[in-house]
Amino acid sequence: MLKKILLPLLPLLLLSCYSVNAEVVVVVHPTNNSSFDQSEISKLFLGKAKSFSDGNQAVPLNQEEASTARQEFDANVLSKSGSQLKAYWSKLIFTGKGSPPKEVTNDAEVIDLVGKNPSMIGYINASSLTDSVKSVGKF
Repeated sequence: MLKKILLPLLPLLLLSCYSVNAEVVVVVHPTNNSSFDQSEISKLFLGKAKSFSDGNQAVPLNQEEASTARQEFDANVLSKSGSQLKAYWSKLIFTGKGSPPKEVTNDAEVIDLVGKNPSMIGYINASSLTDSVKSVGKF
């Protein structure tokens, strides 16, 4: 009896066992010709650098904490958990040495803002990439 109930659900159960490891793409304005590697991107998002390699101001955009893109970015690019980042930013805010990146709600908002502003850098799910922005790294 249990087999008859579980057998049709097996494909769903198997799919739910896999974590949703979506690739994230770091994006900038199409005219941005700066060089980027994981270390440089990390410095921008951790407030350790304020400009791109070409000297122009950099304004990083974070997605909401609960988003898949944010979780993947934090783990794969910044090598930190959400709680580690909260503690990191709390310390910088308390000491007056920095503030976290502006937070936006989703991929579409990142694409819209980055596509209109050469100073911005953000990240989106790889499946959301459009010609409005330029990919500078996939993680």
